[in-house]
Amino acid sequence: MKDILQELETRRAAARMGGGQKRVDAQHEKGKLTARERIELLLDEGSFEEYDMFVTHRSTDFGMEKNRPAGDGVVTGWGTINGRMVYVFSQDFTVLGGSVSATHAQKICKIMDMAVQNGAPVIGLNDSGGARIQEGVDSLAGYGEVFQRNIMASGVIPQISVIMGPCAGGAVYSPAMTDFIFMVKDTSYMFVTGPDVVKTVTNEQVTAEELGGATTHTRKSSVADGAFENDVEALAEVRRLVDYLPLNNRQTPPVRPFFDSVDRMEPSLDTLVPANANTPYDMKELIVKIADEGDFYEIQEEFAKNIITGFIRLEGQTVGVVANQPMVLAGVLDIDSARKAARFVRFCDCFGIPILTLVDVPGFLPGTSQEYNGVIKHGAKLLFAYGEATVPKVTVITRKSYGGAYVVMASKHLRADVNYAWPTSEIAVMGAKGATEIIHRADLGDAEKIAAHTAEYEDRFANPFVAAERGFIDEVIQPHSTRKRVARAFAALRSKSQDMPWKKHDNIPL
Repeated sequence: MKDILQELETRRAAARMGGGQKRVDAQHEKGKLTARERIELLLDEGSFEEYDMFVTHRSTDFGMEKNRPAGDGVVTGWGTINGRMVYVFSQDFTVLGGSVSATHAQKICKIMDMAVQNGAPVIGLNDSGGARIQEGVDSLAGYGEVFQRNIMASGVIPQISVIMGPCAGGAVYSPAMTDFIFMVKDTSYMFVTGPDVVKTVTNEQVTAEELGGATTHTRKSSVADGAFENDVEALAEVRRLVDYLPLNNRQTPPVRPFFDSVDRMEPSLDTLVPANANTPYDMKELIVKIADEGDFYEIQEEFAKNIITGFIRLEGQTVGVVANQPMVLAGVLDIDSARKAARFVRFCDCFGIPILTLVDVPGFLPGTSQEYNGVIKHGAKLLFAYGEATVPKVTVITRKSYGGAYVVMASKHLRADVNYAWPTSEIAVMGAKGATEIIHRADLGDAEKIAAHTAEYEDRFANPFVAAERGFIDEVIQPHSTRKRVARAFAALRSKSQDMPWKKHDNIPL
């Protein structure tokens, strides 16, 4: 009996060493943790339950039968984050470069199936050289099985990908279908075709970092939602994100203890909006002052900065925030900001997270570049996302809300539940100057008349009261009371139930 027990421990020790000490040391020299070290940091201490530690590949081509490491390059199992269950797989670059074989993929699929069946998030720690070439189409089939599970799990359980090393070719499409993608600066990259192929086909000289590094994907492509300095920071931030999310689409988001008064007034908000309508201010200041303890978890901070997305808590409950940012492009909507916000709104709606929309938008960005690249279709994505969302929706207009952008930003007409406006808000078809020049075209040569008409238009329309008279604004509120009014609005909406007409699924303008 002792011999059998000793053999088990010997086998376990060998499996835990992955590709051996030399390769572990090489991983550490690159500033990267091993697959098991990452899991230890991600999960609560002692909570990890590993599965399939002894699985090996079945390939016999190219002499592969002589090298059959236990675990086959991926560590899988479940554990807890602050006491709440999550499933996790962590690719081990020290074992055959973390390459994906048929059995490697089967291990991942098994964990994803369990996550869906048991209603818990799945977190993938990606660090892989790609498909295992020695296995040919079996490896590709394995990828396909993983992709199908990403699709089936979408909207059922939260899926989070952390790119902690190379992720190239077909490997990028699994993370691309998950809800959140995070990268590690300088040690991770994602691309469909690498620098060598790019050089051969298009004759472009580009480094791996320029082509698919963290900076590229957080600022230019919007593929990644955030980038962190190292493995430790990335895993700590994933733990923080999971705390905001429900375990699945049938559960409500977690409620955390809070130590912040719901009735807290913020007198500084009364002077947040400058007297000059063209002077910018930082919308993040409003978000932080509304949130419990000023805690705000921003998503896609580096991309399309003219719109802000992220999570706060109100009375301990998770709320998704979408807010125009007057500091960047005057808070205008464009292709990138519409896509960014639409994706976020749809995620919140999938998982029952209420949405707070803070509006200061002068309209859509004009120009040939926007029109040629389809701003109509992309803008419609945000419109569609808000209109189909059935979660509680509260909107606060702080200043400008003009034209079609007024409608798009969670207006009453898109079934928003509670719409507030500050006294500084201006809700109209367009700005006073532009409107006057159209309405009083005949007086364009007379500066005094135009000035008088502009002042008249501002008095009549550059305020929230016309919309309030129509019932499109539920209440004009004092800025300092925003936290209290918004918190009470969401409290009143906690039992909201709203149905959509039966359909197989919608056809959002992609």
